[in-house]
Amino acid sequence: MDWFRDHLWETWLMIAVALGVLELLSTDLILIMLAGGALVGMVIALVGAPVSAQIVVALTAAVGLLALIRPGMVHRLHAGPTLRTGAEALIGQRGHVLEPMSHVSPGRVKIGGEVWTAMPYDEDDQIEAGVTVDVVSIKGATAYVLRTHQLES
Repeated sequence: MDWFRDHLWETWLMIAVALGVLELLSTDLILIMLAGGALVGMVIALVGAPVSAQIVVALTAAVGLLALIRPGMVHRLHAGPTLRTGAEALIGQRGHVLEPMSHVSPGRVKIGGEVWTAMPYDEDDQIEAGVTVDVVSIKGATAYVLRTHQLES
């Protein structure tokens, strides 16, 4: 026990390493937060603070990490990529107008190899055949499109 008292920062470091290794087995992100608290305790021990202050600061840091950092990390860890399928996957895609369209007269657009009924998203717009458009939304079997803004050179 005298060795631990004489080598406090090394003791905190061993605790942090042990908790880090155990975290590899549990993967709950709890033990790694406790290891972070132990590392803070090690820094406080290096400064020369009393053992009681080291314990209080290490526990405070560990609880802070558990309360503030862990929830966001767990959320990111368990959240998968958003997979858009079907018509939703076409939103944001480029299309090529096959038949002219206006708000009162739908046209046809080729989007990703498929031909869709389409209407201009802007009610005042009339889009001619051959124009490149962006898909803004899909309602039923109708794609609502906007002209792409191409830079003129």
